[in-house]
Amino acid sequence: MTASANQPVLLPPRAGLGLKPEHYGTILADLPDVGFFEVHAENYMGAGGPPHRYLQAITEHYPLSLHGVGLSIGAARGLNKAHLKRLRSLLDRYRPQSFSEHLAWSTHDTGFLNDLLPLPYTEETLARVVDHVDETQQALGRQLLLENPSTYILFAESTIDEVDFLATIADRTGCGLLLDVNNVMVSAVNHRLDAAAYIDRFPVEFVGEIHLAGYDEMVDATGDRLLIDAHASAVKSDVLALYKHTLARTGALPTLIEWDNNVPDFATLYSEAKCVDAILAAERFRRSGRRIRAA
Repeated sequence: MTASANQPVLLPPRAGLGLKPEHYGTILADLPDVGFFEVHAENYMGAGGPPHRYLQAITEHYPLSLHGVGLSIGAARGLNKAHLKRLRSLLDRYRPQSFSEHLAWSTHDTGFLNDLLPLPYTEETLARVVDHVDETQQALGRQLLLENPSTYILFAESTIDEVDFLATIADRTGCGLLLDVNNVMVSAVNHRLDAAAYIDRFPVEFVGEIHLAGYDEMVDATGDRLLIDAHASAVKSDVLALYKHTLARTGALPTLIEWDNNVPDFATLYSEAKCVDAILAAERFRRSGRRIRAA
């Protein structure tokens, strides 16, 4: 173990945005009031070029969250040592305030699958993920935040509840958790579960960052709602309501708005950030008033 779950949150408890190449110029010209920016690690693993030049310039003004999508923490095979080495180099180069990855797998034998796939929650997979998280934190020399997945199937083999699975990983490894509220909503609707009850049971003492996003909605073969974690639209009202429910437990935390497909102009993203900042400010005010009354 190299990190504690009690490691202080270093990102500001404000709204952050995913950094997109089409917005580099606007951000550097206007320096908008955004809490932080987040990038996918794999997009910046080249040695140089314009992506690094712009990212370096932007990190001179803003905190940075680095989000991995290719580590394959849940894979049956061992972690890719070359990938870990590239991640370490990137972390050493930019020293982001937060680093996170997914509870998922995307590699098999010698192949790489361009998706974040779910895994059964068993004692065997729990032990494997714990080993992989420990190995990652040792290799990177810092704490990892592990993100809860959005899922579309449930495994008959699963013997452990997802919340308990995540809590045990954090407890055994000292990693933190990234609570994706949109993922909670997607999975809850798809599996006919109670999203608020999931949040009520979540081990919020480990949470270092929150994610929000927009989902797409379809109808499955039985005529029931099917949500897709699409990241292609504004955050939906039910997800924002669940987010407020979450903040009542966690307090104000760094919150990323993910919009990775059908990316709009920066003004649209900035409007989303201002909405989330207002929700965070309201939660801080509510808690401040509660402390005053208690005194």
